[in-house]
Amino acid sequence: MSQRITDCFRTAKETGRKVLIPFMTAGDPEPDWSVDVMHALVDAGADLIELGVPFSDPMADGTVIQLASERAIEKQVSLSRVLQMVEVFRQSDKRTPVVLMGYMNPVEHYGRARFPAHATAAGVDGLLLVDCPPEERGDLGVAMHEAGLDGICLIAPTTTRDRVKTIASVASGFIYYVSFKGITGAGQLNSPELSNPVQQIREFSDLPVAVGFGIKNAEMAVRVAEFADAVVIGSALVELLSVAKTKDDACSIATAFVAPVRKSLDNIG
Repeated sequence: MSQRITDCFRTAKETGRKVLIPFMTAGDPEPDWSVDVMHALVDAGADLIELGVPFSDPMADGTVIQLASERAIEKQVSLSRVLQMVEVFRQSDKRTPVVLMGYMNPVEHYGRARFPAHATAAGVDGLLLVDCPPEERGDLGVAMHEAGLDGICLIAPTTTRDRVKTIASVASGFIYYVSFKGITGAGQLNSPELSNPVQQIREFSDLPVAVGFGIKNAEMAVRVAEFADAVVIGSALVELLSVAKTKDDACSIATAFVAPVRKSLDNIG
């Protein structure tokens, strides 16, 4: 549905490139730095940006992202302000897809029927709601479809085969496979175990498969990329950004983290 997401993965497939998706919490460490950090991520080799919407009870997230959300909320970063950030980002970047990741509460507060149209107008391409299974989207799902906003779906190691089939039938944009049981930033990634579940997803969907949770560096990203179309890196980057003292410092941190991951992915095969 989102042309930017479609083009991103199509170009990657045609060129043999693995899609790199860094995650950052909108507004952390400082709201006025977020757009510049997003540009720095793209300049360093990010293909798609996953932008976390701050929420007070992020149940699927570990301590690092929980604290980032708390800091952003203290600085009055609401969903409306996140959309403003994307709108500013779009002034100079019309190409890089942006997916919002978060929870239903901020969307409900904003207005679930009107949010999707406002999101696409701002330049958002997809929405991943951790606590909203696709069959529970209701009028939100209808509004997302009408607005052309991709509904990114999660599949976990505990997801049954029948459930994978159901999710795959309604997902759009790409499918996000959670690499292990637990919260973000925790656990140990076992990349050989990714082969079977990713292959199972491919049985039921032609959508690209992104893998996230537990990927902390270039070496781990390369191992995951053996099975996946895209690699998502979140907590490790968020933790580094949390200590930035200035906007330039934050941008430098983003560049220094993403660039070697991009280089390693480009050297595969």
